[in-house]
Amino acid sequence: MTHKTAWIGLFWLVVHAVAGQNPSAIWYRQPARNWNEALPVGNGRLGAMVFGRAGDELIQLNESSLWSGGPVNPNPNPGVAKYLPEIREALFREDYAAAAKLTQKMQGLYTEAYQPLGDLLLKQDFSGLPTDYYRDLNIKTATSTTRFKANGVSYTREIFVSAPDQVIVLRLTADKKGTLNVTAATRSPHPVTKTVAGRDELVIRGKAPAHADPNYVNYNPKPVIYGDSAGCKGMRFDWRVKVRSTDGSVSADTAGIRIQTATEAVLLLTAATSFNGFDKCPDREGRDEKQLVDGYLKKALPKSIDAIRKDHIADYQRFFNRVSFSLANASLVTLPMDERLKRYAEGGTDPELESLYYQFGRYLLISSSRPGGPPANLQGLWNPMVRPPWSSNYTTNINAEMNYWPAEMVNLSDLHTPLLTWIGYMAKTGRETTKNFYNARGWTVHHNSDIWGASNPVGDKGKGSPSWANWAMGGAWLSQHLYDHYLFTGDKKYLQDYAYPLMKDAALFYTDWLVEDKQGRLVTAPSTSPENVFVTEQGAKQSVSVATTMDMGLIWDVFSNVIHASSQLGIDPDFRKELSDKKSKLFPLQIGKNGNLQEWYKDWQDEDPQHRHVSHLYVLHPGREISPLTTPKFADAARKTLEIRGDGGTGWSKSWKINFWARLHDGNHAYKLLRELLKLTGMEGTDYAKGGGTYPNLFCAHPPFQIDGNFGGTSGIGEMLLQSHDGLLNLLPARPDVWATGEVKGMKARGGYELDMSWKDGKLTRVAVRSALGGNCRLRVTNALKGDGKTALKTAKGVNLNTFYKLPENRYQTTTPETPANGVWIYDLATEPGKEYVLVGGN
Repeated sequence: MTHKTAWIGLFWLVVHAVAGQNPSAIWYRQPARNWNEALPVGNGRLGAMVFGRAGDELIQLNESSLWSGGPVNPNPNPGVAKYLPEIREALFREDYAAAAKLTQKMQGLYTEAYQPLGDLLLKQDFSGLPTDYYRDLNIKTATSTTRFKANGVSYTREIFVSAPDQVIVLRLTADKKGTLNVTAATRSPHPVTKTVAGRDELVIRGKAPAHADPNYVNYNPKPVIYGDSAGCKGMRFDWRVKVRSTDGSVSADTAGIRIQTATEAVLLLTAATSFNGFDKCPDREGRDEKQLVDGYLKKALPKSIDAIRKDHIADYQRFFNRVSFSLANASLVTLPMDERLKRYAEGGTDPELESLYYQFGRYLLISSSRPGGPPANLQGLWNPMVRPPWSSNYTTNINAEMNYWPAEMVNLSDLHTPLLTWIGYMAKTGRETTKNFYNARGWTVHHNSDIWGASNPVGDKGKGSPSWANWAMGGAWLSQHLYDHYLFTGDKKYLQDYAYPLMKDAALFYTDWLVEDKQGRLVTAPSTSPENVFVTEQGAKQSVSVATTMDMGLIWDVFSNVIHASSQLGIDPDFRKELSDKKSKLFPLQIGKNGNLQEWYKDWQDEDPQHRHVSHLYVLHPGREISPLTTPKFADAARKTLEIRGDGGTGWSKSWKINFWARLHDGNHAYKLLRELLKLTGMEGTDYAKGGGTYPNLFCAHPPFQIDGNFGGTSGIGEMLLQSHDGLLNLLPARPDVWATGEVKGMKARGGYELDMSWKDGKLTRVAVRSALGGNCRLRVTNALKGDGKTALKTAKGVNLNTFYKLPENRYQTTTPETPANGVWIYDLATEPGKEYVLVGGN
């Protein structure tokens, strides 16, 4: 036995001994049976799903800008603005059926669909059956590994996606010389041409569809169209597979690249599209995708594989290592993830799984959202279908926003920027939409959008249900992200030059959109509560009314943020006053006969009392109009609403409920839902009735897969640990009893604060506050703290003078966040930029 063989054998034993004990490893004893068991890797632009099959490996590939279609038609349904006065007249005479029919006429075109690139197929020759099988995803290094033995040979595959070098790296090894024999072939669901470049490179070129119908549209004979006579739509792509190095022989033809009698082989994969911006034809105005791919390869090829790997890990870890989260009494679960999830669903304790799930959400955001590229879509970066569920687009009535709920708090603020940038593009098409559909100023986005910045109400000119298609509130919700980024970073230049003008323009639309009812209150009309249906006093089921609670909450939010932002910048006093006046006249929040927060402007029953959308509780989360610390009466009504809605729901819906319960400071209920979110499921397809859960690869099951459930779960855990929306920093506001002892480091709070917290038996033992912006840091804690000798801590007095924590005017507020409560301490900590302050548990 050679020293090398002995070392590999020892390494193999060590891997198997510790695989289940590595909190960063998600591992399995068998290959993926389907896509929901494959493992995701990505660099924000290039993505791969690794199945880990021994003899016939499948690696499904994506490139983030590969979408069907081209720039939007800014006026797809001319003249429909004439219906708006008729709709409002019908609503004010309470003829909801007539209003719905008219509203349905005010629809444009469906969005386009995110597309797969294709598959890499590895046919590996070996004798005998594979044994000692192992595959994993290590979220500490963003690397997936597959290992197995066959006929006495140990084979290893390692795959990662480098952001610095923009290549997918696949490293194949055998522990016996000359025993690696593999063919790398490709396929694509799109029409492609394949050519070879030399003896070691395969070139695949093709075009995405000019149009792809959503998967739920079934009335067109050709739902996918590739040709475009105008030479505009239909994005080109170029995809390469290159043998970087091998000690074996290499040959290639269009059927694939063959590597024979090797011990090691390294393949580089990369791709590019002709996408040249949301408003450019991807065909005749597209970028040179061939030149882009040549550039990626030219940069990567001279580097050693070890150098590429080192740079990849350094780049990834500069994001990932910012935050750590651990819980004590974590019995090491030495089980593969599918068995681990099954054990957990059956009631087993596994605190490490809970902290791993939090970090897995961060891993997914790092892997699917990088500056300069599109935002993470409905499936993040990973999609195998030409007509994926809901087009894998940006569903802006919650799901696109949910993707970015955790971004700021989990210390990935810079990865929020793809969404923030895309909002600017959506605003450009949105200005055309508000003008053409409503004769209004400003901008908004409706139910969903795509890489082309679609903003019109979708529905194919009258074929969609108004319950979802005609929701005009996306601009307000997206504006919250613009402002939150400022509140966390304090970047005043960003606020003044970019965010504020967009927020102001969104608010401008709502000043035009609001109308007075008979009592002089400002309402929205038409108004829907996304995807839900109410039952009138006469028993009729309808979806279009006026002044839904979500509408009012979103407008309160955008008006409040623009008022605060203009005050911070010292500009637009007249507009600020106009918004303040209108805000005071908004149709009010209402508590229904059952003690719940009403969803509709009348106390109607829901067609589905346990509907997955709980849109009216936007005012609790991610909004801030309702809070136990400021509006306890309405917080109780929100709690009652959640009790009536129930704890069921699809994956993302359950994630949202975790955030709701955390905002209500009920950690035990939030934790109950977190456990239910992690329910192992293998279901395929869409089945709302059975609810969601988690697939074996930790992807969230709507079902089918939607990544917002993962991001919402990470956000929910974050809200359990730290909140900063209520005029102060609330530490461990919703810590469940089972998380009695733990530690989190690197969490961010509004006002430019970064916190480390350690706690034992439910009491904080150490808090470190790092201040980027300075100012008064007001802390709310459930046990006494004191400075470590260098830090002066004072009991809080008066109004928090930190302008980042100034609460908006709120007619429902009856208490202040500083109101004394049993077992609560409120402290003030004077901070300076760039300094750290350490507090310890008091006696």
